Amino acid sequence: MTRITALLVTIISVFSISGLHSQELNCNISINTQKLEGTDKKIFQTLQNAMYEFVNNRKWTNLNFKQEERIECTILVTINDRLGADDFKGTMNVIIRRPVLNAAYNSVLLNTLDKNIQFRYVEYQPLDYSEGTFSSNITSLLAYYAYTTLAFYFDSFSPSGGSPYFEKALSVVNAAQNSSEPGWKAFESEKNRYWIVNNYLNSANSELRIFAYQYHRMGLDQMYEKVDLGRNATTGGLEILQKLYNAKPNLYALQLILDAKRDEFVNIYSDQRVAPVEKTNITNMLKEMDPANSSKYQAILEVK
Repeated sequence: MTRITALLVTIISVFSISGLHSQELNCNISINTQKLEGTDKKIFQTLQNAMYEFVNNRKWTNLNFKQEERIECTILVTINDRLGADDFKGTMNVIIRRPVLNAAYNSVLLNTLDKNIQFRYVEYQPLDYSEGTFSSNITSLLAYYAYTTLAFYFDSFSPSGGSPYFEKALSVVNAAQNSSEPGWKAFESEKNRYWIVNNYLNSANSELRIFAYQYHRMGLDQMYEKVDLGRNATTGGLEILQKLYNAKPNLYALQLILDAKRDEFVNIYSDQRVAPVEKTNITNMLKEMDPANSSKYQAILEVK
């Protein structure tokens, strides 16, 4: 049984396998402080270690994963300003990946830059977190992106499989509504943490969830053994996105998908085995949805 097949059994069964106790996430976390000058940076190594332990050693679900099944993600925090001795401001780049069946390839599910990171951290302060409450912005940020990682991941393996974890992320958002830090509230921006969860839980945007399963499970996971069948399914996924784009061209989650998948789309349809008419149709579709990056999609047509 392959690694992914074993994981799918776990997902579908929705119960823990006795004797396995490994956590769900394998997240590489780093902090970039190059923009800070003339400040003691030891605290950031301490913080980085604390964040790593918080995300990777905590149980986020009632499921159990084998060590090799843990979900891969990357969190890069860039500190732009030190507002006070223990107060920091910057950005957080979050990348979520999932393996493709029978392939030495990981597909990016999300690659987002959160530009509204502000938090307080006292060196050696424990990163405490209790579900449904807001104790600090740093732990709420990490919990939010941990649940979002799970949501995107499980959506790609089963229809709307990530719903419980989008709900958990929503509970983090709700608990943070009275916080002074940015990024949690609907009125602040149409492109923040609130709107990611809102977009995916809103039944009016069901195409987002349908695309995730259609494109990954029915598409990418089939391509190793049945290239044409798998690519037909990924094309079906893109047609689903196009339908959503036609109805809601400014939807934030749609832009997040394009940001994560742009290079992958080009790689799939640049294949010489793809018929010229299909290349043209896909290129036109992608240019319509993502006009700012039309030049990148032109590469699909250049491979004969």
